[in-house]
Amino acid sequence: MNRALLLPPMKSFLFLASSLAMASVPLSAQPSFEAPPPSRAVVTDPALRRQEYFRRIDEVLAWRVGQLKPGELLPDMGAIAAKLARHEDADLCSRSVIAQMKEPGSGPFWMFPVVGVAYLGRDQLSADAKQAIRTAWTSQMQLRGDTENHWAMYYTSLYLISELYPNEPASSWYNGKSSAENLAESRDYLIHWMDLATTIGQGEFTCSHYIGEYAIPMLFLSSWAQDPAMRQRGHMMLDWLFADQFANSLNGVLHGANARTDDVSVLERWNCLSSFFSWLLLGNTPPPAGYGGWGIYFAAAARNYELPEVIYRIGVDRDQDFLQRDLKRTRRRWRNSDVLMAPIYKQNYTRRDYAVGSYQGGMSDPIQTHIWDVTWDVPDPRGRHNTMFSMHPVSSSFDMQTYFCELPDHMMQGVTKEGKASYDSPDKLLGGSRFEQVFQDLDTVIALYNIPPGTRFPHINGFFSKDLEHFAVDSSGWIFAQGGRAYLAYRPLAPYELQPIAAIKSSWTGERAETGDRRLYSPHLKNGTIVQAASMDEFPSFDAFKAAIRALPLAFSLEPNPTVKFTTLRGKQVVATYGQPPQVDGQTVDYSRWQLFEGPYLNAAKYSRRLTLTHGHLKRVLDFNTLTITDSVVP
Repeated sequence: MNRALLLPPMKSFLFLASSLAMASVPLSAQPSFEAPPPSRAVVTDPALRRQEYFRRIDEVLAWRVGQLKPGELLPDMGAIAAKLARHEDADLCSRSVIAQMKEPGSGPFWMFPVVGVAYLGRDQLSADAKQAIRTAWTSQMQLRGDTENHWAMYYTSLYLISELYPNEPASSWYNGKSSAENLAESRDYLIHWMDLATTIGQGEFTCSHYIGEYAIPMLFLSSWAQDPAMRQRGHMMLDWLFADQFANSLNGVLHGANARTDDVSVLERWNCLSSFFSWLLLGNTPPPAGYGGWGIYFAAAARNYELPEVIYRIGVDRDQDFLQRDLKRTRRRWRNSDVLMAPIYKQNYTRRDYAVGSYQGGMSDPIQTHIWDVTWDVPDPRGRHNTMFSMHPVSSSFDMQTYFCELPDHMMQGVTKEGKASYDSPDKLLGGSRFEQVFQDLDTVIALYNIPPGTRFPHINGFFSKDLEHFAVDSSGWIFAQGGRAYLAYRPLAPYELQPIAAIKSSWTGERAETGDRRLYSPHLKNGTIVQAASMDEFPSFDAFKAAIRALPLAFSLEPNPTVKFTTLRGKQVVATYGQPPQVDGQTVDYSRWQLFEGPYLNAAKYSRRLTLTHGHLKRVLDFNTLTITDSVVP
């Protein structure tokens, strides 16, 4: 839980809330989040690609500045950062900084915006404004937080502010450590985190929103670190993060499993901060309203970064179906486990019309995990719920205590007031479960459930979108539907009923709205789901697809443990039994052989600290052992 963000002062949230609220303010020029969707055409000219990137940066900054009221102090650090990035109104920025620093916030969500302003304003802010910033780092205790993204922001901010004010004594810092001590501690943690990510995988992987909490600090580090090695590390981690995101995106929309997402973007897959980065860096999907709020801080320094062409091509230029396998890890476990961080075996199968993604089940994070889905392509993803999945909506003090260090009495109730409104709701569609086991083979998913008696919320929820066409419950037991150009077959393994969903509009308020989506509610402890996807191009008609699915050999049982034997549409004979390794064509799947990245575009051996990016003749190697970036053209 983000305990640091609940403690006074609350100012750390105010700048984000104000940025998001401004999305509703009318503009004189139409922003991209209100314009028709952008072209998906590949921009082959690097100079033109760079020019369009700069134009999008300028659009974000101009929009933010355009929301301000003339003659008034700037309301938050985002507005100040936008002004400084545009080299406008230095005196107003200085007076606004002084006003903001009268009540400094606490924690990483306050620290990194202030660091951004401090560096952007080095040659623009007044001496008094700079001193106000420096004094705030003496007077206000900064809380480190308790998650991977908190620590990335905290230590990057502390590192950069310590470099900006070197050789200062312990008495001048909030934590009683000197500039040199803060610099050394921050450097050690950041290298430790990068080592984890480049050897056994990131813990908060392919996050729909939290991508910003890593990308923005790494941009700051690569832009402003004085130490060339740390500056290089920041640059390389940016490449690493964006390569990972774009290899798991379908025309800019992040799909598949997420270590952390939220109640809105788990359904409207596009509606999250990751889409801002797709828009800014790739230009192939609309940005979210208000550029995601956080987008302003990246845009303020974005000219310092150039997306490598090989990563751009991975994101936008694909002429084949591809399977990407990645090794990640769970959040740290503090109780109830002998394993500190368990491995996550993640895969995505991406085609032109849809993508299927998953990991093997269990918990990456107890609150915001999304384990698997099928996501189909749509020309304009705004407002579309272009996804299908099932899950077990567990709510558990045991699970919370495993991953959090707070006192357990009010964990389950408290977390719903921290931006995770659905956690203790039986109809939620977000979260992982220890009692779910998932197996994926290309575009087939088998999810099995074995829920102990007495578990809170002893049922599974399946999600059926308002945007599905030709929805039909077949006498064979299959449920058929079409999403975009994808044909979908969903097979529940236990009796169920379909219920309307009042979807959550905000993970903070819990406000709900009727959308036309439906929930498959199945109140059986031993349970399961099979989903098979295909493209329209593979069949002469939807009826032909349905006939092909009905003809596939299928046998299953729920006792003593759920078991499925199924021949997939791709001709694979798969066997999945809860509590046992899956089998494909008689061979047991050996997850221990998985590499850190394995696919046509991203490849890295486990423990290697070395990622190879390829697309066509382009090759780029990020080697954290030598801190080198090597580009080449493969014959």
